[in-house]
Amino acid sequence: MAYVVTRAAGNAVDRNRIRRRLRAAIARHERELDSDMVYLFGGDRRLLHAPFASIERAVSDALRAAREMNET
Repeated sequence: MAYVVTRAAGNAVDRNRIRRRLRAAIARHERELDSDMVYLFGGDRRLLHAPFASIERAVSDALRAAREMNET
């Protein structure tokens, strides 16, 4: 699991907050993670003020898409 948050997302405090929000959203979907896969999640400045439910939904959608791609 890796997280990419570039400097364009803001200062160190903002980038760390974005990373924490991503980690929290991903933690709620831990059971869906495949141990044989490598995951890379990225976030930008919009995650600072996005409703957490929206972030969680985006993570869920991304995991679903990754599973579907892996099945084909």
